[in-house]
Amino acid sequence: KKSLLVFLLFPCIAFGQTTLIPDANFEQALIDLGHDTGLPDGSVPTDSINAVSQLFIMAKNITNLTGIEDFGALTSLFCSSNQLTSLDVSQNVALINLDFSYNQVVSLDVSQNVALEGLTCNSNQLTKLDVSHNSSLEFLACKDNQLTCLNVKNGNNQILSNFYAVNNP
Repeated sequence: KKSLLVFLLFPCIAFGQTTLIPDANFEQALIDLGHDTGLPDGSVPTDSINAVSQLFIMAKNITNLTGIEDFGALTSLFCSSNQLTSLDVSQNVALINLDFSYNQVVSLDVSQNVALEGLTCNSNQLTKLDVSHNSSLEFLACKDNQLTCLNVKNGNNQILSNFYAVNNP
């Protein structure tokens, strides 16, 4: 009887999940793209975002991308020209292209993003960047940061063919 009850309740539990989106500008951008409806209320239905593969949310005055971790199919994230100070894409393991230029991000961990082919992070506040785990990386643009440490060693970045890191200490 307990198994039957769990089996009958599972669809209600699995399909009623929401993802917290505390930044109203981020949620408004998702509403504008059709991934949510109504006015910003701090959450979106998870099933409306977990299959999104590309997200273009540039110049939307977003300060917080909390909730991005539930975009499980995300391959391209373009969030440049916002007000981000942090960015956590460690759960977005399908990510191939990431551009968060013209923000104020101070650190980034892309060690879990092994499929990453293009990374553009110009004009942030990064002081170090380790892409040694990103063996698929072909394009890296990290100019105009505060980089004093940039790790592309260990032979893991053999196909990195476009590399821009000017105007860093």
